[in-house]
This record gives sequence, C-alpha cells and structure tokens, in this order.
Amino acid sequence: MNNADLIVNILKAAGIRHGFGVPSGNVLPLMDAMRAGGMRFVLTAHEGSAAFAADVTGRMTGVPGLCIATLGPGATNLTTGVGSAWLDRSPLIAITCTLNEAQLGRRLQMWIDHHALFKPITKATFSLRRGQIAATLAEALQLALSEPQGPVHLDLPEDVALAPATETLAPATEAMHAIPLARASEASITRAGELLRGARRPVAVIGASAMRMREPQALRAFVERHNIPFATTLMAKGLIDEDHPLSLGCIERAMRKLQRALIHSADLVLGLGYDTIEVEYEAWVGHVPVLHVDIGRADVDASVHLAHDEVVGELDDALARLGALPAAANDWPAHAARKHRDGFQAALRPKAAGFVPHQAIDIVRQVLPREGVLAFDVGAHTHQIGSQWSAHAPRSFLITNGWSSMGFAIPAALAAKLARPDLPVVCVLGDGCFQMTCGEVAVARRERLAIPIVVLDDRWLSLIKVKQERRGLSYYGTEVSPGDYLPPPAHYFGVPALGVDSAAGLERELRKALAADGPTVIEARIDAAHYAQTVFD
Repeated sequence: MNNADLIVNILKAAGIRHGFGVPSGNVLPLMDAMRAGGMRFVLTAHEGSAAFAADVTGRMTGVPGLCIATLGPGATNLTTGVGSAWLDRSPLIAITCTLNEAQLGRRLQMWIDHHALFKPITKATFSLRRGQIAATLAEALQLALSEPQGPVHLDLPEDVALAPATETLAPATEAMHAIPLARASEASITRAGELLRGARRPVAVIGASAMRMREPQALRAFVERHNIPFATTLMAKGLIDEDHPLSLGCIERAMRKLQRALIHSADLVLGLGYDTIEVEYEAWVGHVPVLHVDIGRADVDASVHLAHDEVVGELDDALARLGALPAAANDWPAHAARKHRDGFQAALRPKAAGFVPHQAIDIVRQVLPREGVLAFDVGAHTHQIGSQWSAHAPRSFLITNGWSSMGFAIPAALAAKLARPDLPVVCVLGDGCFQMTCGEVAVARRERLAIPIVVLDDRWLSLIKVKQERRGLSYYGTEVSPGDYLPPPAHYFGVPALGVDSAAGLERELRKALAADGPTVIEARIDAAHYAQTVFD
C-alpha cells in the first residue's frame, strides 16, 4: 500500500464516498488509488465546479466533501469553490497534487505557493508528508467538521503519494469527530428568558448556523412554545416548513422593505443561529434590540443594539434550553404572520404581460415535489426565488450567500443528486450563469442524472442592469445575448435542449424532464422587466 492508498482508506473511513476534480499527471497516483479503493472520481468540466460540488456534498451529508486539482492553474481554479465552503461554512477537504518534494519552491512550470493561496479561504492548509499522513488527515477532518465548519487544504507531492505507506489507519479513525462547542452559560439563558418574557412583539430570524443543527426541529419547538413569528435568511429557508402559520418568509431579498417594516414594528429580534456572513444586522434591524443566539458572537456595527451579552455556545443545546423555558406571552394578533406573508407574496407577483420570472418560479415550485431539492444561482433571480419560493424541508434549498459566486447552481445540483439520488432535484439559473458553467451538463449526462436545468433567459445580467438603472447609469457591458433571440440548439454536449416561452410550456417540459433518464436543459424565454419592481424596492 502506498500513501495514496492510505489517504483513500482514511477518507473512506470518514464516510467520503466520492470526490470531484480535473486530473493531471500529478493527480494520477491519487486517482488510481481511488479506483483501486472503490472511491468514485467524478470528472468535472472545471475545478471551480468540483469545489462547489464538494461544498454541497458536505451540506447534504454532514461528511466533508472532497475536491481534487493539480498544481498552479488547477489550484487557482479550485479556490473559487473552496471560498464558497469557507464563507458558507461547509465541511470540505481540498487536495492539490503537486510536484515532487525536492522540486517544491523552485521556479518550475505551474508551481506556486499553494499554502499562501489557500490560507485566506480555509481553516488550515497542510503539507502531506511521509510518516505523517494519518495524523495530518485526522487533524484536517476534525477541523473541517468542527464549528464553524469549513474547508481544509492538503498539498500532496507526487512522490509522497507513490511512496510506501508506513502508518496505520488508527490515528486518523480515532479522531474523526468534531471538537464539541461549549454550552452557553446559564446566566445568558436566564437573561434571554427575561428578555423574551418582557417582549410584546418579538420576531425571530433564523440564520445559516442553524442549518448545521443536529435537531433542527428544536427551532420549531421554540417558536411554537413562545408563539414567535419567524423569518429566515436565504440559506436557512426550509429549516422550518415555510407553510407554518408563524412563518414570515425570507429577509433581505426581493421586496425587502416589506420585511424590514414588519421587523421595525417589533420590540425584540431573536437572531437564532444568525451568521452575519449572509447579511449584517445593521442592514435591516433598525433600532430594534437584538438577542443573538449563535455558536459565536455577532459581528455588528456600533449602531446595533445588542440586548445583552449574547447566548453563545452549542446551538442545539441552547435552543433546547430556551425552548424549555415557561411559555412567554406576546401581543401579536392571531394570524398576523399569515396576513403579512400573504401580502408579501402578492407584492412579489406584479401583473405583467407575457412570460415573467415570478411565473416561471411558481411553475418550478408547483412541479417539484415538496421534498424535492432546488439548486439555483446568483443574480436577479436569486432575490426573486429567495423571497417567493416556499421551502418545506432542511437542505432542500441550495444557494451560496456568504460567498455568493455565480456558477454555483449546476455543480450544486449534481452534488445534491449524487448525495441523495432518491430525491428529485431541479436546477434554476440565469443565462449569464449558464454561460459560465454549461460544460457541467456533460457531467450530468455522463453520470446519468435526471436533473432538469431551467435557464431563465432574459438576455441580460439583470441584477447589474437593475443596479445601473438605480444609479442613473447607461446600460453597458451587461447584455448577454445581443441581437435577435435565437432558440437553443438541439443539445448541449449531448444533453437535449429545448425552449419554452410560456408557463404552460415550462410546466409540460419540466414534468417530462423530471421523468427522464438523464439531464434536460430547458431555456425559458422570459421578460425580466418586473425585477425592477421587486428585486430592489
């Protein structure tokens, strides 16, 4: 057994079943060990997509995702997706396969300092060295899984990969568990209870840290016990079914002023698992006091009024203890949350001629089963989907919001379907994002993944176009497809492609695509004019 075999055995023992990447000669020893060891190597079109897919694998499974690249340009490409795992808090192992040990640091083709490259966007960056493989991997896995979760980078010289292994699995397999967080202090729980009992119009806002709770039902038990209307950030949608009568919807996306107005009428905001990486408190909370309950302290501007010294510690434990407090009464009228949400949803759907984004999104939600997974991308449609979509289950709503990079949707959908082949998965993205990552449809075809890929084709980078409008600027550099509209080709890389220009057409083709034995690209030709009314209000 060589060290590459040892690495694969340790990763398999940690629960990792496949890795994503693009090979080179330096990667071949690790790839061959994956083949021999029964760990699947999923070839992607771009290393950035490999890392996005690994990020989502970590979210879907709770086990670190794995991505692999060669040195130099392979490594720099990989960083785009690794950054997503860093700011979206996903457990991930990124391996760069590099030159032989004696060549490192020399002025040789493709070599750069990988540790300097990955240091700002990982929890740690390690060299894999002979005799230290198992211990290094054990530390990497533990770091990736410990809160806040995130990526760890490993640099693997080719001669180290090929050298005979001199270690056993034991040091690694004994240390593959996350370092537990401390419990929140009893004093902070007591004070939180006092604040809650004193509030007349409390509102809870659930954030991204709560995505990683072992028992997310504790969130529902808490808001129900204390009868608190709740909203979520973009990434936390679905942690409580958004059909819940206390649900207010998503904050800081489309029609955000309606959400801010409701929150500003509150007398206490409870940030539950609220990670300010998604959106800082000062952007939306106004002068309302904040009770922050999270794994770490809030990063806030001096304008934010923190109600007390915060409830900081292990989140499942803190929510369970807060949920066990005597029920607190408040003055919210019956059905106030439902009435607000109904008005909010109506405002997101302005009357418009033709086929418009909110109609397309409603069709996807209607056709996708409640337990299905949506993966979508970054742009104007992100704002509309974030506010409009009803999410019914944890890990069913996949987006990057801490990193917020275009190019996320297709690799996210691939990873979700590979991790949970039992669930239907739909991918929605804009035409600009599709141009960035269309090569990944070939991966879906190769893996025979029945993923409908719905491209919202409005021929512009619509989010930036709206920003140009708001700033009184001319449209410049944001037109994706100048000239007359052209229908899609018959296929992309062997994946069937078709165009629709109506809600009925999209529904018909989407139902067919979900029943297909491979991916389908559906280009939905939409008029994006209403984004100017809803996306920035």
